[in-house]
Amino acid sequence: MNENLFASFTVPVMLGIPITTLIIMFPTMLFPTPNRLINNRMIAIQQWLTKLTSKQLMVTHSPKGQTWSLMLISLLLFIASTNLLGMLPHSFTPTTQLSMNLGMAIPLWAGTVFIGLRNKTKTSLAHLLPLGTPTFLIPMLVMIETISLFIQPLALAVRLTANITAGHLLLHLIGSTTLALTNINLFTALITFIILTLLVILEFAVALIQAYVFTLLVSLYLQDNT
Repeated sequence: MNENLFASFTVPVMLGIPITTLIIMFPTMLFPTPNRLINNRMIAIQQWLTKLTSKQLMVTHSPKGQTWSLMLISLLLFIASTNLLGMLPHSFTPTTQLSMNLGMAIPLWAGTVFIGLRNKTKTSLAHLLPLGTPTFLIPMLVMIETISLFIQPLALAVRLTANITAGHLLLHLIGSTTLALTNINLFTALITFIILTLLVILEFAVALIQAYVFTLLVSLYLQDNT
């Protein structure tokens, strides 16, 4: 069991070539482009959820910040679909890779910071020094606030990676335990199977919640800089 514990997190390879890109592109098939006057129920539900989430994210933004709505919704759909992709048996979850999450977090965070420095230079720099700070504490607080600013993309990526990875590891451990208990005690195996079922439902919720949290934090960084 210990040998295969992290097998689901290794990058899949076919003929010696990593196929991560193909796996990442697969969820886009779940969101087809509507080409009919009257859409079916699935597309109608997708569009309704997209509009509802977009309103929730953009309600407090300025007109400049609202120009990011398409990017933020695309980010939310991408992370949610890749998280849910990992719930399929014998599949690979791209969002368990810290490198990929950093590749999403750093450019988005840097874009919000550059927009703030360009449009509201004084306000953005004022965030590094709280109002009413004693003179002798100014260098220390500026250093602390600068470090906390640069930690933001790392916190985004680590939060997403840790939550998805921990959930998959827990499912793997309890699933292996349930399988082992079937030959020892059927009643105990049934209890662990019920726990496993509840955890699967919880993991589906976590996959969607983490996608929303990632996008919401990027939206808040954008709000502070527009």
